Parts: sequence; C-alpha cells; structure tokens
Amino acid sequence: MSRMIARSRYFDVQPLAADLDWGVVVCGLDSGKIADPGVQKDLYDLWIQEGVIIFRELTGTDDHLALSRIFGTLREHPAPENRVPGATELTNVRHNPENGWVNRVNGELRGNWLPWHSDLIYVEKINHGGILRPLKLPSHLGQTGFIDKISAYESLAEDLKIKIENLFVTYKYDLNITHMQFGVTHDVEHIQFSSNAQAVQDSTDGYPIVLHPMVFTQPETGRKVLNISPWFATGIYKMDNDEGDELLAKVAKHIVECDSYFHDWRIDDMVLWDNWRMLHASTGAPVDEERFMQRTTIGGDYGLGLIDPNFTGSVAGRHYIQV
Repeated sequence: MSRMIARSRYFDVQPLAADLDWGVVVCGLDSGKIADPGVQKDLYDLWIQEGVIIFRELTGTDDHLALSRIFGTLREHPAPENRVPGATELTNVRHNPENGWVNRVNGELRGNWLPWHSDLIYVEKINHGGILRPLKLPSHLGQTGFIDKISAYESLAEDLKIKIENLFVTYKYDLNITHMQFGVTHDVEHIQFSSNAQAVQDSTDGYPIVLHPMVFTQPETGRKVLNISPWFATGIYKMDNDEGDELLAKVAKHIVECDSYFHDWRIDDMVLWDNWRMLHASTGAPVDEERFMQRTTIGGDYGLGLIDPNFTGSVAGRHYIQV
C-alpha cells in the first residue's frame, strides 16, 4: 500500500506498517526539540492526520509530560491512588501479580487483558488522547493494539452507513468483560478483579447510561469516523429491540475485523493515539509477571456525548478506573 505521509524538517517520519493507511513512527526527536513551535505544529498536524504516532528514543517523565502537552491540556486521574507522586498528570497502568485483574482468555490466564474500546466512552466527555510508555515489560504478551475508525467507516457497507447516520449508541460502565455484548472476539472467563477494580465495580449500578453518536465528522479533515466502542456498548438509543441489537452487532463485527496494529513495546517507546478516532486493546501480561506502564490523559471534548435524558440520579462522585 502506497500513501503520502506528511514530512517534517525537524524529525524523520516513517509509516507504521506497509499494509496500513494510518499511523506513523517518528525518530530523531530529542528532548531539546520538543519546545520548538515548529516541531509542535508538525506533530499536532501529524497526529490529526495519522491517528497513532510511535515515538522512538524519548525517555523519562519530563519528556513524557512535555510531549503530551503539545496535544492538549492534561487531565489527572480521578482516583489519587493512581497518580504518580510528584508528577500527578501521569497515571500508573500496572499488572501486579500480587493483586492482579485476571481473566481467562481463550483458555489462557491473562493479567489486565482489555478488549477493543475507546477511553472514557462511558462518560459524556471523552478525552482526546493519551501517551503511553513502558517502565517494565513482561517476557511476552504485553502488546497494545489499535484499529482506525476512519478506515472502518470508509470500508463499511453503504446500506449500513445510511442506517446508522443519525443513531446513538448507549454505553454503561461495567468492568466485567464477560458482560460485553457486541464485537466479542475472544472467549473470556472472569477470574478476579484487582482490589481497586473490585471497589469501582461494586459502585457502578447507579452510574448513568451515556449516549454517543455512531458517526461523527473529524472537524479538521471532514473525514467520517465510525464512532463505536464494542466494550461498554449496551445498545442503540431508542432501538431497544432485536432490530437495534442486530444492527449494532453487524457494525461492531465489522469494526473489530478491520485491519489492526499490535505494538511490540521497546523500553524507549512512547505511543500517542487519538482517542476520538482509534480503538485500542491490550493483550495483557502473563499473570505471574509484572507489566508496568505510565500514561497521560490528553483532555478535550468533541461535544457530542450526553447522559441519557431519562437518567434521574446524581452524576456526582463517580469513580472510574480509566480504560
């Protein structure tokens, strides 16, 4: 597959994979260049155009935070115990063998295995992106996967594009992956939550249903995005019937079968993704090995999510483990 990729005089840009029409790898960017306005503009434009950027050879907290701030205001994790002391805009993402979130996935135990999803799709204001970097990697597994929802929309059957144009999907926060209804790709058996995940899961019954449109237009480019997250989806708004479930199942099946990229981490990698455009997933870690990552959350709001108008409870005091 041949495609045009924006170039920069400040750093080297290469395609993420030869068979994909999205995603790039950036090399030759060092700490001293991050503050340059020309570098920042080129990186932001590249992010909007490509959706995923792999940065090579940047390391440490200072680079992680400075790079992240190019793309927006950073948000702290709502749970203080998940913030990094001295760098509270960083969040720890960790499988700890002593207290892990474990599922049996296709017969194999995995720690912190996550299916295809968009971050914070279960709240009305979803973050624009994030940058993830590794601190400790397992001997195998540990990959992070991505699917491009712009490419997914472009390859969707025309009759389905027409049917979903003005529809909204309903989402509910529920960490139990065995409750997932749409876009299921693996046979999953829940084994245990980590203590933090269990505490959050126990409090989710009163959380609201949230609505997001099935299609939206990327404002900078005019490209349409197939805006669904298989994990956390519960149905189509005002189509709470077999017809609605069948339609959502078709669209979810399509998106999880689109071309994907799974990143094999190196210790000097940082990965940026556009959360309004990309689905991501994690292959997890062996349950007896640690996988320790840190991430930033790049704020923003595309302005199209809303709480179910029929919800009568309070939205104050909600706590989430961000996935």
